[in-house]
Amino acid sequence: MTVDTQGDERVHWLPMVAAISSISVVGIAIGLGMPLLSVILETRGHSASMIGLNTAVAGLASIAGAPLATPLAMRFGVAWTMIAMIAAGALAFVGFHFAPDFWMWFPLRIVLHIALTVLFILSEFWISTSAPPHRRGLVLGIYATVLSLGFAAGPWLFAHLGSSGFRPFGVIIALVTLAAIPVLAARNESPTIASDGETSNFLRYIWLVPSATAAVLVFGAVETGGFALFPIYGNRIGYSEADAALLLTMIGLGNVLLQIPIGMISDRVNDRRYLLIACATVGLAGTVFMPFFAQNWHLMAALLFIWGGVVAAMYTIGLAHLGSQLSGHELASANAAFVLCYGVGMVLGPQAIGIGMDAFGPSGFGWSLGLFFAAYIGLVSIRLIRKILL
Repeated sequence: MTVDTQGDERVHWLPMVAAISSISVVGIAIGLGMPLLSVILETRGHSASMIGLNTAVAGLASIAGAPLATPLAMRFGVAWTMIAMIAAGALAFVGFHFAPDFWMWFPLRIVLHIALTVLFILSEFWISTSAPPHRRGLVLGIYATVLSLGFAAGPWLFAHLGSSGFRPFGVIIALVTLAAIPVLAARNESPTIASDGETSNFLRYIWLVPSATAAVLVFGAVETGGFALFPIYGNRIGYSEADAALLLTMIGLGNVLLQIPIGMISDRVNDRRYLLIACATVGLAGTVFMPFFAQNWHLMAALLFIWGGVVAAMYTIGLAHLGSQLSGHELASANAAFVLCYGVGMVLGPQAIGIGMDAFGPSGFGWSLGLFFAAYIGLVSIRLIRKILL
């Protein structure tokens, strides 16, 4: 794959606003949709493991959607593909409100998350091509902050809208429609993707830089499983629906305020794997202390603020580590593997956490999350020890 760019040093603000607005839709849709759909399913009498199973389908859809982004953009153009995905995602989301049977939620999850995945990939691609190299860090910092604000806004909206009636679905439809406007306005400035006839097995990059790909797998598992099942966990330990949703908002706010400072620290670290281990250790410690802080909402909110911001940094630091190890065509292939691993995490997380809660009660929520962090710490520690010994 080759990318046609103008090669100038200007920041193309209009297409960047278009791309960032679309990625904000991803954040809001996930932040509002995950807890909303889980609460609706629980009110209908479905178990935590079945809710986790339905949520895990999102990961399978992401895995299926990742290879579709480039061919669709080559065939129809980046902007028009994004607009089509915005429309498809909106229709799928509103479909949950009208689907009476549980089995119908599975194809709707597939359509929704294929659309979100393609949007996610093309938005990042468009942002990167719109920013010159010397401003890319600033631009990606803005992108990460807006995405985090979307994640934080979703649970905040959920706390105020609740889960009954059509209103929460109508709000997300309105937001998605608004986000399509700048994409349409910038359609003539969207980048083009031309095929160079090369193919590569991007799956090998999973094993080539495992510290990065495992980091995004853990983040995908914790983010998807945690967001989807935290309202259930909060309800079972005595929080109201609104209080649990506000705690989710604290996780998102931690992501907003801590991601850029941690990213700046990562630029000063010689080997980002040490920082990745530190983030995973904070994630593990947070899951250990969660039950002890659960009876005090304010302490729980402070814990989740720090925990959410540090754990979210595993994604950006992992991506930065990937970029420091590879370049050019190899980096493009590795990014595809990165997205795939995120999808795998989306499959594993909700299912593991749902089974853990069914087997061990509310405490199974933290224990299941902790297993992901502990496994990651073990993996990266082994690689660092091997590096020292060799």
